[in-house]
Amino acid sequence: MKNIQRLLDIMARLRHPETGCPWDLQQDFASLVPYTLEEAYEVADAAERGDVEDLREELGDLLLQVVFHSRIAEDRGLFTFEDVASVISEKLIRRHPHVFGEAVFETDAERHDYWESSKVAERREKGKAKDDDSALSGIAANLPALVAAQKLQQRAARHGFDWPEIKPVFDKVREELNELEAACVTSDQSHIQEEIGDLLFVIVNLARHLEVDAETALRDGNRKFVRRFRYIEKQLTARGKTLAESTLAELDALWDEAKRNLSD
Repeated sequence: MKNIQRLLDIMARLRHPETGCPWDLQQDFASLVPYTLEEAYEVADAAERGDVEDLREELGDLLLQVVFHSRIAEDRGLFTFEDVASVISEKLIRRHPHVFGEAVFETDAERHDYWESSKVAERREKGKAKDDDSALSGIAANLPALVAAQKLQQRAARHGFDWPEIKPVFDKVREELNELEAACVTSDQSHIQEEIGDLLFVIVNLARHLEVDAETALRDGNRKFVRRFRYIEKQLTARGKTLAESTLAELDALWDEAKRNLSD
């Protein structure tokens, strides 16, 4: 664990009020949020690409964010990195009684239900569920929208608010698509935005019923689009043309070619 202590010592020096780095000294919890989110996404990207070297480096960058936040808290007399490690250790032990205790779970569903009930109990113990005892309590407001939608639907489903089979979900997708088409006729932009939101929400529900993570599926779709679009650019360059000089028919033909030639 010597490198953990080394990292903590480096951060303490960077935050030294007299000899530290001016930029590091200016930071607070809020100012670090964009960097923390960025590092988390870079960890996810490296993991999904299976790039072990990148993953090791990106995990270090994310760990730095944890250490940075902890050092700011320590400077303010709030808590330390050791406190952070202690809290998560206790939480893991508490939420895994089948490993650290005598509990027995027969299925993954039982384990998951216990995990969720533990989270509710923890919120109540902290007093966070006193004024808001909704089944949807505790879902972070600043999650990516697709992730949040999936979590909201999962939470509601655990309380019986869900279709028992997938056919009604497809019907709901068609219903929302029809409502969006009707909204487009009115040219009411706020109404169109509302219907787009409804359609996206039910698409996430469809993904959930098909046991597909919507956020992962969309990231895969984004990467596929990038690969195919770059193929188009490369083919046009070989022909001495640019995107602006090409017709939509040419671009569409190259898109179909990309679909045939690239392994997605």
